[in-house]
Amino acid sequence: MDKYLKALKQNVCSICVDSGEKGSCTLNEKESCAVELFLPRIIEVIHNTDSDNMQEIHQKLKDTVCVECRAQENGNCYLREDANCSLDRYFWSIIETIQKVDAGLII
Repeated sequence: MDKYLKALKQNVCSICVDSGEKGSCTLNEKESCAVELFLPRIIEVIHNTDSDNMQEIHQKLKDTVCVECRAQENGNCYLREDANCSLDRYFWSIIETIQKVDAGLII
């Protein structure tokens, strides 16, 4: 799990709008990063999806992860609707980073 978190911090957190100039997270104690909070579930979904179709993987992540998120209410997510969900905003980079770790391209 640590290798994924390290790679995500280098490749996703570093470009996140919620990071400071040096790449450190600026979310306060009342806020949480969906990527870090749900990382085990995100990895599980990616590893258990037998498809390269990104839309299908995205839907499976929403079906698995988003239903557990406190920002989700009756199928609507105020964070996703405002483009403030880190999982949704950086979906492509997250998938690419995890796949690169799995392929041994990122250590």
